[in-house]
Amino acid sequence: MMNELSQIISQIEPVDPAWLARAQERLDSLTKPPGSLGRLEEVAARYVAIRQDPMPELQTKWVVVFAADHGVVAEGVSAYPQEVTAQMVRNFLAGGAAVNVLAAHAGARVVVADLGVAADLSGLSPGAAGSRLALCKVGPGTRNLARGPAMSREEARRSLEAGITVLSEEAERGLDIVGIGEMGIGNTTSAAAITAVTTGAPVREVTGRGTGLGEQALQRKVQVIEAALAVNHPDPRDALGVLAALGGFEIGGMAGAMLAAAARSIPVVVDGFICGAAALIACGLEARVREYLIASHQSVEPGHQAILRHLGLRPIFNLDLRLGEGTGAALGIVLVEAAARILDEMATFGEAGVSNA
Repeated sequence: MMNELSQIISQIEPVDPAWLARAQERLDSLTKPPGSLGRLEEVAARYVAIRQDPMPELQTKWVVVFAADHGVVAEGVSAYPQEVTAQMVRNFLAGGAAVNVLAAHAGARVVVADLGVAADLSGLSPGAAGSRLALCKVGPGTRNLARGPAMSREEARRSLEAGITVLSEEAERGLDIVGIGEMGIGNTTSAAAITAVTTGAPVREVTGRGTGLGEQALQRKVQVIEAALAVNHPDPRDALGVLAALGGFEIGGMAGAMLAAAARSIPVVVDGFICGAAALIACGLEARVREYLIASHQSVEPGHQAILRHLGLRPIFNLDLRLGEGTGAALGIVLVEAAARILDEMATFGEAGVSNA
């Protein structure tokens, strides 16, 4: 690992448990039975501890969608052609995708980061509703992981540093919370491979239908991932090596953004399966990143459950989502803000003149 990545990692401090206790003390003073708001109280305390602010407000919210293509699509692992990645980036910028709708509902702007889309997007204009395109392409998609490493270690490092740069640029403008999402045809194959290696779970148990594969295509997908593990021999103790062998540029970008957010004490609302695979890489590089992650939901993809168990993260909700894009993260931001507003706006027993016997 080179300088910029190492420097960011060195800046990540553990979340101070004293802030968690301070938040819980205020929550227990509010006009309700202790713990009666359930997981909202847990989320509120986590947000306070990360931000180190006893009365937090979420004013600046972003959902960053990292996009890249995957060489493994040549193996027939997706129900959609590779061209859809670039087409969906254009849709994000036009404001027509599900993530645009849900991010707008959350009061969050959308940033789309091109880390490796197999098309030239440099001529695209700024998007609708304040969304923007960040051009930080590492390459025009990865190589076929079933035949060898998806990328070199240098490309893996560059993808991480590109994610660090994207997050840092947004943080300079002011950022209270960030949701992380992705777009990349073929990326559930990459995510399943990363999950199998990192968690030790069998490939068949962590591989799902992705974009809607039938049974025969699903079995082919499992075989492709098993071939990738056999040809690359990734070491689960070497997160950078796992990313290089099996990852995507957008997965590296998401992991880098998580590292940068943790270094700046910014909470990260994690989306579903592919974003979870990026969290495995980020936490493999620095375990303390986990303390800055808020799992939005549990995906229908079976590998996501293995990721959540491995990281010890408990999702806020389960709506059987499997779209990606950052849709779950956008909804998660809504619930985090609701939890924070409880701390900001709810009266204490003393303020309300209510007996707390």
